[in-house]
Amino acid sequence: MPDSRPRNDNFLRALLKKPVERTPIWLMRQAGRYLPEYCATRQRAGDFLSLCKSPDLACEVTLQPLARYDLDAAILFSDILTVPDAMGLGLYFETGEGPRFQRPLREESAINRLLAPDPRERLGYVLDAVRTIRKALDNAVPLIGFSGSPYTLACYMVEGGGSRDFRHIKTMLYARPDLLHRILDVTTEAVIAYLNAQIECGAQAVMIFDTWGGSLADAAYAEFSLAKLQNIVAGLHKTWEGEKIPSIIFTKGGGLWLEKIAASGCDGVGLDWNVNIGDARRRVGDKVALQGNLDPNVLFAPPETIKAEAIKVLTAFGVSGPGSTGHVFNLGHGISQFTPPEHVEALVETVHNFRF
Repeated sequence: MPDSRPRNDNFLRALLKKPVERTPIWLMRQAGRYLPEYCATRQRAGDFLSLCKSPDLACEVTLQPLARYDLDAAILFSDILTVPDAMGLGLYFETGEGPRFQRPLREESAINRLLAPDPRERLGYVLDAVRTIRKALDNAVPLIGFSGSPYTLACYMVEGGGSRDFRHIKTMLYARPDLLHRILDVTTEAVIAYLNAQIECGAQAVMIFDTWGGSLADAAYAEFSLAKLQNIVAGLHKTWEGEKIPSIIFTKGGGLWLEKIAASGCDGVGLDWNVNIGDARRRVGDKVALQGNLDPNVLFAPPETIKAEAIKVLTAFGVSGPGSTGHVFNLGHGISQFTPPEHVEALVETVHNFRF
Protein backbone atom coordinates (compact mmCIF):
# COMPACT_ATOMS: atom_id res chain seq x y z
CA MET A 1 0.00 0.00 0.00
CA PRO A 2 1.42 3.45 -0.89
CA ASP A 3 2.73 5.29 2.14
CA SER A 4 4.14 8.59 0.83
CA ARG A 5 2.43 11.95 1.15
CA PRO A 6 0.47 13.28 -1.85
CA ARG A 7 2.35 15.60 -4.18
CA ASN A 8 -0.59 18.00 -3.88
CA ASP A 9 -1.29 18.00 -0.15
CA ASN A 10 -3.08 21.37 0.05
CA PHE A 11 -6.33 19.71 1.15
CA LEU A 12 -4.66 17.94 4.08
CA ARG A 13 -2.66 21.01 5.02
CA ALA A 14 -5.75 23.22 5.02
CA LEU A 15 -7.62 20.78 7.28
CA LEU A 16 -4.70 20.83 9.69
CA LYS A 17 -4.62 24.67 9.48
CA LYS A 18 -1.17 24.74 7.90
CA PRO A 19 -0.16 27.18 5.14
CA VAL A 20 -1.19 26.20 1.61
CA GLU A 21 -0.21 27.34 -1.87
CA ARG A 22 -3.84 27.94 -2.85
CA THR A 23 -7.30 27.33 -1.43
CA PRO A 24 -8.02 23.64 -2.06
CA ILE A 25 -11.31 22.56 -3.60
CA TRP A 26 -13.22 19.33 -3.97
CA LEU A 27 -16.97 18.81 -4.38
CA MET A 28 -19.39 16.58 -2.56
CA ARG A 29 -20.71 14.03 -5.11
CA GLN A 30 -17.99 15.14 -7.53
CA ALA A 31 -18.14 11.65 -9.06
CA GLY A 32 -21.73 11.40 -10.15
CA ARG A 33 -24.57 11.73 -12.61
CA TYR A 34 -23.70 15.21 -13.90
CA LEU A 35 -20.74 13.60 -15.74
CA PRO A 36 -21.56 11.71 -18.95
CA GLU A 37 -18.62 9.37 -18.35
CA TYR A 38 -20.09 8.39 -14.98
CA CYS A 39 -23.44 7.62 -16.59
CA ALA A 40 -21.68 5.42 -19.15
CA THR A 41 -19.83 3.50 -16.43
CA ARG A 42 -22.99 3.05 -14.40
CA GLN A 43 -24.75 1.67 -17.46
CA ARG A 44 -21.94 -0.84 -17.89
CA ALA A 45 -22.29 -1.82 -14.22
CA GLY A 46 -26.01 -2.50 -14.64
CA ASP A 47 -27.22 -0.72 -11.51
CA PHE A 48 -26.00 1.53 -8.71
CA LEU A 49 -25.29 -1.20 -6.15
CA SER A 50 -23.31 -3.22 -8.67
CA LEU A 51 -21.24 -0.12 -9.39
CA CYS A 52 -20.58 0.40 -5.65
CA LYS A 53 -19.64 -3.25 -5.17
CA SER A 54 -17.10 -3.38 -8.02
CA PRO A 55 -13.75 -2.04 -6.76
CA ASP A 56 -12.49 -1.48 -10.31
CA LEU A 57 -15.58 0.44 -11.41
CA ALA A 58 -15.70 2.39 -8.14
CA CYS A 59 -12.09 3.38 -8.81
CA GLU A 60 -12.95 4.37 -12.37
CA VAL A 61 -15.72 6.76 -11.35
CA THR A 62 -13.69 8.13 -8.41
CA LEU A 63 -10.98 9.22 -10.86
CA GLN A 64 -13.29 10.61 -13.56
CA PRO A 65 -13.73 14.12 -12.09
CA LEU A 66 -9.98 14.36 -11.46
CA ALA A 67 -9.36 13.70 -15.14
CA ARG A 68 -11.62 16.66 -16.00
CA TYR A 69 -10.83 19.15 -13.24
CA ASP A 70 -7.83 20.26 -11.19
CA LEU A 71 -9.36 19.10 -7.92
CA ASP A 72 -7.34 18.85 -4.72
CA ALA A 73 -8.79 15.60 -3.37
CA ALA A 74 -10.53 12.43 -4.44
CA ILE A 75 -13.37 10.92 -2.45
CA LEU A 76 -14.11 7.23 -2.36
CA PHE A 77 -17.08 6.33 -4.54
CA SER A 78 -19.51 4.40 -2.38
CA ASP A 79 -22.77 4.99 -0.50
CA ILE A 80 -23.49 5.75 3.15
CA LEU A 81 -26.00 2.89 3.29
CA THR A 82 -23.39 0.17 2.83
CA VAL A 83 -23.12 -0.04 6.63
CA PRO A 84 -26.79 -0.84 7.37
CA ASP A 85 -26.78 -3.14 4.33
CA ALA A 86 -23.92 -5.04 5.97
CA MET A 87 -26.09 -5.28 9.09
CA GLY A 88 -28.56 -7.39 7.12
CA LEU A 89 -31.36 -4.90 6.52
CA GLY A 90 -31.64 -5.72 2.81
CA LEU A 91 -30.73 -2.58 0.89
CA TYR A 92 -32.21 -2.13 -2.58
CA PHE A 93 -32.89 0.80 -4.88
CA GLU A 94 -36.39 1.42 -6.24
CA THR A 95 -36.32 3.07 -9.65
CA GLY A 96 -37.19 6.72 -9.21
CA GLU A 97 -37.71 6.27 -5.46
CA GLY A 98 -34.20 6.03 -4.02
CA PRO A 99 -32.89 3.58 -1.40
CA ARG A 100 -35.14 1.17 0.47
CA PHE A 101 -34.62 -1.47 3.15
CA GLN A 102 -36.49 -4.76 3.08
CA ARG A 103 -36.32 -5.08 6.88
CA PRO A 104 -36.59 -1.67 8.57
CA LEU A 105 -35.94 -1.57 12.30
CA ARG A 106 -39.31 -1.18 14.00
CA GLU A 107 -39.52 -4.16 16.40
CA GLU A 108 -37.70 -4.30 19.71
CA SER A 109 -36.56 -7.88 19.09
CA ALA A 110 -34.90 -6.94 15.79
CA ILE A 111 -33.24 -3.92 17.38
CA ASN A 112 -31.85 -6.07 20.21
CA ARG A 113 -30.39 -8.50 17.64
CA LEU A 114 -28.59 -5.74 15.76
CA LEU A 115 -24.81 -6.18 15.62
CA ALA A 116 -21.97 -4.11 14.21
CA PRO A 117 -20.49 -5.90 11.19
CA ASP A 118 -16.81 -6.63 10.77
CA PRO A 119 -15.96 -4.34 7.83
CA ARG A 120 -13.31 -6.71 6.51
CA GLU A 121 -15.85 -9.53 6.30
CA ARG A 122 -18.98 -7.65 5.21
CA LEU A 123 -17.60 -4.54 3.49
CA GLY A 124 -14.49 -5.93 1.88
CA TYR A 125 -15.52 -4.56 -1.53
CA VAL A 126 -15.31 -1.02 -0.14
CA LEU A 127 -11.88 -1.64 1.35
CA ASP A 128 -10.72 -3.19 -1.92
CA ALA A 129 -11.92 -0.03 -3.68
CA VAL A 130 -9.91 2.12 -1.25
CA ARG A 131 -6.76 0.14 -2.00
CA THR A 132 -7.39 0.24 -5.74
CA ILE A 133 -8.03 3.99 -5.77
CA ARG A 134 -4.94 4.78 -3.68
CA LYS A 135 -2.79 2.82 -6.09
CA ALA A 136 -4.38 4.48 -9.13
CA LEU A 137 -3.99 7.98 -7.65
CA ASP A 138 -0.25 7.37 -7.37
CA ASN A 139 -0.10 9.99 -4.59
CA ALA A 140 -1.25 12.80 -6.86
CA VAL A 141 -3.93 14.01 -4.39
CA PRO A 142 -5.31 12.70 -1.07
CA LEU A 143 -8.11 10.16 -0.86
CA ILE A 144 -11.07 10.89 1.42
CA GLY A 145 -12.95 8.03 3.04
CA PHE A 146 -16.41 8.52 4.52
CA SER A 147 -19.43 7.21 6.35
CA GLY A 148 -22.88 8.38 7.24
CA SER A 149 -23.41 9.50 10.83
CA PRO A 150 -25.19 7.15 13.23
CA TYR A 151 -28.31 9.32 13.34
CA THR A 152 -28.50 9.71 9.57
CA LEU A 153 -28.05 5.98 9.05
CA ALA A 154 -30.68 5.31 11.71
CA CYS A 155 -33.14 7.52 9.84
CA TYR A 156 -32.96 5.19 6.85
CA MET A 157 -32.82 2.07 9.00
CA VAL A 158 -35.98 2.94 10.95
CA GLU A 159 -37.96 4.71 8.22
CA GLY A 160 -37.06 2.02 5.69
CA GLY A 161 -35.91 4.64 3.17
CA GLY A 162 -36.00 8.37 2.67
CA SER A 163 -38.56 10.41 4.59
CA ARG A 164 -40.07 13.86 4.63
CA ASP A 165 -41.34 13.90 8.20
CA PHE A 166 -39.18 11.22 9.93
CA ARG A 167 -42.31 10.05 11.68
CA HIS A 168 -41.11 6.58 12.65
CA ILE A 169 -37.69 7.52 14.00
CA LYS A 170 -38.98 10.57 15.86
CA THR A 171 -41.76 8.51 17.41
CA MET A 172 -39.09 6.10 18.62
CA LEU A 173 -36.89 8.98 19.80
CA TYR A 174 -39.59 10.39 22.07
CA ALA A 175 -41.55 7.24 22.98
CA ARG A 176 -38.70 4.69 23.25
CA PRO A 177 -35.39 6.56 23.38
CA ASP A 178 -33.75 3.42 24.77
CA LEU A 179 -34.39 1.61 21.50
CA LEU A 180 -33.02 4.44 19.42
CA HIS A 181 -29.92 4.63 21.62
CA ARG A 182 -29.43 0.91 21.08
CA ILE A 183 -29.49 1.43 17.28
CA LEU A 184 -27.20 4.45 17.50
CA ASP A 185 -24.69 2.76 19.79
CA VAL A 186 -24.36 -0.28 17.54
CA THR A 187 -24.12 1.96 14.49
CA THR A 188 -21.48 4.13 16.19
CA GLU A 189 -19.40 1.02 16.82
CA ALA A 190 -19.86 0.02 13.18
CA VAL A 191 -18.87 3.45 11.83
CA ILE A 192 -15.69 3.59 13.94
CA ALA A 193 -14.61 0.17 12.69
CA TYR A 194 -15.54 1.03 9.10
CA LEU A 195 -13.68 4.34 8.99
CA ASN A 196 -10.62 2.92 10.71
CA ALA A 197 -10.56 0.08 8.19
CA GLN A 198 -10.69 2.64 5.37
CA ILE A 199 -7.77 4.48 6.95
CA GLU A 200 -5.79 1.26 7.29
CA CYS A 201 -6.41 0.53 3.59
CA GLY A 202 -5.36 3.97 2.37
CA ALA A 203 -7.84 6.75 3.17
CA GLN A 204 -5.88 9.88 4.13
CA ALA A 205 -8.81 11.83 5.61
CA VAL A 206 -12.33 10.83 6.63
CA MET A 207 -15.65 12.63 6.53
CA ILE A 208 -18.84 11.89 8.46
CA PHE A 209 -22.04 12.91 6.67
CA ASP A 210 -24.71 13.87 9.21
CA THR A 211 -27.26 14.65 6.54
CA TRP A 212 -30.35 14.50 8.74
CA GLY A 213 -28.95 15.78 12.04
CA GLY A 214 -30.33 19.22 11.24
CA SER A 215 -33.88 17.84 11.36
CA LEU A 216 -33.60 17.37 15.13
CA ALA A 217 -34.69 19.68 17.93
CA ASP A 218 -31.87 21.34 19.84
CA ALA A 219 -31.68 18.98 22.82
CA ALA A 220 -32.29 15.95 20.63
CA TYR A 221 -29.38 16.90 18.36
CA ALA A 222 -27.03 17.01 21.32
CA GLU A 223 -28.16 13.64 22.65
CA PHE A 224 -28.88 11.58 19.55
CA SER A 225 -26.46 12.98 16.98
CA LEU A 226 -23.61 15.08 18.34
CA ALA A 227 -22.80 12.76 21.26
CA LYS A 228 -22.39 9.86 18.84
CA LEU A 229 -20.25 11.96 16.50
CA GLN A 230 -17.98 12.79 19.44
CA ASN A 231 -17.65 9.09 20.22
CA ILE A 232 -16.70 8.36 16.62
CA VAL A 233 -14.05 11.07 16.47
CA ALA A 234 -12.59 9.82 19.74
CA GLY A 235 -12.39 6.29 18.33
CA LEU A 236 -10.74 7.14 15.01
CA HIS A 237 -7.10 6.64 14.13
CA LYS A 238 -5.53 10.08 14.51
CA THR A 239 -2.40 9.01 12.64
CA TRP A 240 -1.54 6.13 10.35
CA GLU A 241 1.89 5.13 9.13
CA GLY A 242 3.32 8.35 10.50
CA GLU A 243 0.81 10.71 8.87
CA LYS A 244 -1.99 12.64 10.54
CA ILE A 245 -5.48 11.60 9.44
CA PRO A 246 -7.85 14.60 9.67
CA SER A 247 -11.58 14.17 10.15
CA ILE A 248 -14.49 16.32 8.95
CA ILE A 249 -18.02 16.47 10.35
CA PHE A 250 -20.78 17.80 8.12
CA THR A 251 -24.22 18.33 9.68
CA LYS A 252 -26.59 19.66 7.06
CA GLY A 253 -28.67 22.30 8.81
CA GLY A 254 -26.19 22.37 11.68
CA GLY A 255 -25.44 26.09 11.73
CA LEU A 256 -27.05 26.49 15.16
CA TRP A 257 -24.49 24.14 16.68
CA LEU A 258 -21.23 25.17 15.01
CA GLU A 259 -19.41 25.84 18.27
CA LYS A 260 -20.46 22.46 19.68
CA ILE A 261 -19.49 20.61 16.50
CA ALA A 262 -16.14 22.40 16.46
CA ALA A 263 -15.55 21.21 20.05
CA SER A 264 -16.22 17.57 19.11
CA GLY A 265 -12.56 16.83 18.38
CA CYS A 266 -12.82 16.87 14.58
CA ASP A 267 -10.32 18.77 12.44
CA GLY A 268 -12.80 20.31 10.01
CA VAL A 269 -16.46 21.34 10.03
CA GLY A 270 -18.46 21.25 6.81
CA LEU A 271 -20.91 24.09 6.30
CA ASP A 272 -24.11 24.12 4.27
CA TRP A 273 -25.06 27.19 2.24
CA ASN A 274 -27.30 28.67 4.95
CA VAL A 275 -24.27 29.74 6.98
CA ASN A 276 -22.08 32.77 6.32
CA ILE A 277 -18.58 31.32 6.35
CA GLY A 278 -17.09 34.54 7.73
CA ASP A 279 -19.49 34.46 10.68
CA ALA A 280 -18.72 30.77 11.15
CA ARG A 281 -15.00 31.51 11.28
CA ARG A 282 -15.53 34.19 13.89
CA ARG A 283 -17.65 31.81 15.96
CA VAL A 284 -15.23 28.88 15.98
CA GLY A 285 -11.95 30.83 15.84
CA ASP A 286 -8.92 28.73 15.01
CA LYS A 287 -10.29 25.59 16.65
CA VAL A 288 -11.08 23.84 13.34
CA ALA A 289 -10.79 24.28 9.61
CA LEU A 290 -13.97 25.10 7.69
CA GLN A 291 -15.20 23.41 4.53
CA GLY A 292 -17.74 24.91 2.17
CA ASN A 293 -20.03 26.41 1.34
CA LEU A 294 -21.32 27.55 -2.07
CA ASP A 295 -25.00 26.88 -2.82
CA PRO A 296 -24.93 23.98 -5.33
CA ASN A 297 -27.61 25.73 -7.40
CA VAL A 298 -25.16 28.54 -8.19
CA LEU A 299 -23.67 26.09 -10.70
CA PHE A 300 -26.76 26.46 -12.90
CA ALA A 301 -25.94 30.15 -13.40
CA PRO A 302 -23.65 31.58 -16.13
CA PRO A 303 -19.89 31.25 -15.50
CA GLU A 304 -19.50 34.93 -14.62
CA THR A 305 -22.11 34.53 -11.86
CA ILE A 306 -20.44 31.36 -10.61
CA LYS A 307 -17.16 33.26 -10.40
CA ALA A 308 -18.75 36.16 -8.50
CA GLU A 309 -20.53 33.90 -6.00
CA ALA A 310 -17.40 31.82 -5.39
CA ILE A 311 -15.42 34.98 -4.71
CA LYS A 312 -18.05 36.03 -2.16
CA VAL A 313 -17.39 32.81 -0.22
CA LEU A 314 -13.61 33.18 -0.48
CA THR A 315 -13.75 36.82 0.58
CA ALA A 316 -16.09 36.08 3.49
CA PHE A 317 -13.67 33.48 4.84
CA GLY A 318 -11.01 36.16 4.71
CA VAL A 319 -7.73 34.46 3.80
CA SER A 320 -6.66 33.33 0.34
CA GLY A 321 -3.42 32.97 -1.56
CA PRO A 322 0.02 31.65 -0.59
CA GLY A 323 0.22 31.15 3.15
CA SER A 324 -3.54 31.02 3.65
CA THR A 325 -4.89 28.34 5.91
CA GLY A 326 -7.97 26.66 7.31
CA HIS A 327 -10.38 26.76 4.34
CA VAL A 328 -11.36 23.91 2.05
CA PHE A 329 -13.69 25.19 -0.67
CA ASN A 330 -16.69 22.98 -1.37
CA LEU A 331 -20.40 23.17 -2.05
CA GLY A 332 -22.90 23.43 0.78
CA HIS A 333 -24.23 20.00 -0.23
CA GLY A 334 -23.82 17.54 -3.09
CA ILE A 335 -23.57 18.66 -6.70
CA SER A 336 -26.80 18.28 -8.68
CA GLN A 337 -27.03 15.69 -11.43
CA PHE A 338 -28.24 18.47 -13.76
CA THR A 339 -25.11 20.63 -13.36
CA PRO A 340 -23.38 21.50 -16.67
CA PRO A 341 -19.88 19.97 -16.40
CA GLU A 342 -18.25 23.07 -17.91
CA HIS A 343 -19.62 25.17 -15.04
CA VAL A 344 -17.61 23.09 -12.59
CA GLU A 345 -14.48 24.01 -14.53
CA ALA A 346 -15.31 27.69 -14.08
CA LEU A 347 -15.69 27.18 -10.33
CA VAL A 348 -12.44 25.27 -9.88
CA GLU A 349 -10.44 27.83 -11.88
CA THR A 350 -11.95 30.71 -9.91
CA VAL A 351 -11.07 29.19 -6.54
CA HIS A 352 -7.51 28.34 -7.56
CA ASN A 353 -6.83 31.70 -9.16
CA PHE A 354 -8.35 33.88 -6.45
CA ARG A 355 -6.04 36.20 -4.55
CA PHE A 356 -6.87 39.15 -2.33
